[in-house]
Amino acid sequence: MDDFAIHPISMTRFNALGGYARHPRSFLMIDELEYFETENGDVLGIATLDITDQDFGGIVLARDSKLCFRSVDITEFCATADEARKALFAGMVKAAQANAEEHHQGDEKGAPVDFFTHLHEESRLNPAFVQLTTSEGYSPARQIIEPMMRWHEDADGNFVEQFQTTGFDQRIWELYLFATLIEANYSLSRVHAVPDFCCSGMLGELYIEAVTVGPTVRDGKVVPPPPMDTPEYVKEYMPIKFGSALFSKLKKEYWKQPHVAGKPFVFAIADFSAPRSMVHSQPALPRYLFGYEHTGALDDQGKLVVSPVRIETHQWGDKAPIPSGLFRLPEAAHVSAVISSNGGTIAKFNRMGILGKFGSKQVLIIREGLMMDHNPDSLHPKIFRVIVNSAGYEEDWIEGLNVYHNPNAEIPLPMEMFPGAAHYFCDEAGQVTSRTPDFHPITSVTKHYCPVDVDEVLAKAGDKTHAVWTVKPGQAE
Repeated sequence: MDDFAIHPISMTRFNALGGYARHPRSFLMIDELEYFETENGDVLGIATLDITDQDFGGIVLARDSKLCFRSVDITEFCATADEARKALFAGMVKAAQANAEEHHQGDEKGAPVDFFTHLHEESRLNPAFVQLTTSEGYSPARQIIEPMMRWHEDADGNFVEQFQTTGFDQRIWELYLFATLIEANYSLSRVHAVPDFCCSGMLGELYIEAVTVGPTVRDGKVVPPPPMDTPEYVKEYMPIKFGSALFSKLKKEYWKQPHVAGKPFVFAIADFSAPRSMVHSQPALPRYLFGYEHTGALDDQGKLVVSPVRIETHQWGDKAPIPSGLFRLPEAAHVSAVISSNGGTIAKFNRMGILGKFGSKQVLIIREGLMMDHNPDSLHPKIFRVIVNSAGYEEDWIEGLNVYHNPNAEIPLPMEMFPGAAHYFCDEAGQVTSRTPDFHPITSVTKHYCPVDVDEVLAKAGDKTHAVWTVKPGQAE
């Protein structure tokens, strides 16, 4: 097979491999029309259109000494797309034929990092990390994470160590945020060590500190949470878990850093307090942040009426109660918003890996869950079920992200800074309004099957590869 044969690829695959090399302002100058890859995967290409002059060009990318894809050639501009594509292909073949050292940029520091080779005996490794590195079923996630991690700078110097052992969930959450911010067209700076993400985009600067909720540990043992299907879990237990993590971060006063002062500052929180906890705990977060409980009922005309009731405290077990309403705290006025997603897990990376044509071709992924019903009088969400491998399935990194805006923020967060997310606002009376995308998953479960003849499954499924039901959860389909 000709290693220099060139194939078109999706934007999802290109972004995973080379999207991190972009400068956000490049979109002011060019439109990206098509993406290509050589057979051996060593060279990428972008077909472009100059927005001002309306002529066509191309950008060739190859690996530097740290195996990151970076620009190595810009082809000449042409009057037609076909002429520019031929010039781009010629540039890609030339780059593929060159010695690897010719593509090194000279500003790389250190050698490429091997993220997946086990550094310790298996007893010290996180079981999820072992599964990621050894299971064919997680090969799509493994192969989409590897090029991403080559761009994610290790500010603390211990990323790989924690990724493999005690901090796997936290590091996956950081990688999810990294991919989401790059997709939203931000450039990330590591000039400052704190907070975790110092972002610059078309609307200005944005600063984000990643927060995770871990299990309760007592005397060296994990204390199981209460049953997740009980009201107390959402009303009391999880608000306290979220509150403890966020209040600890609040005391660090990141907004006093000179580079953060006067700019939007955001906490990005994810729940890893127990296996599958994020499937159930999401409603507890706005309950704690806004400090209101909301009950809904249909009036005589069939219209939904939502009644907010102010919550003062949360209490669980023998612990002292904590005040509800993080956004009511005076020091929280420096926090523009809190963002969260129950999708920042390895399952998300596996789905995005499938969309980017990474990993084994024998992995079948089915996703099902609850999605937002945009009927203003609906009491229940919709149910959805999709085959991720199907041709019509689409997903991006920001899908499922929730942004809870602080009504008392000194520096409000513009919604446009997180396009594609769901945005929530709470007024003085406790009424919450939202702006959500057409498809917004509330929660979902991802199941993978391997080895599977994926083509055969898709052929049998036919038009059922992407389906949405409007029935209530638990109702017969």
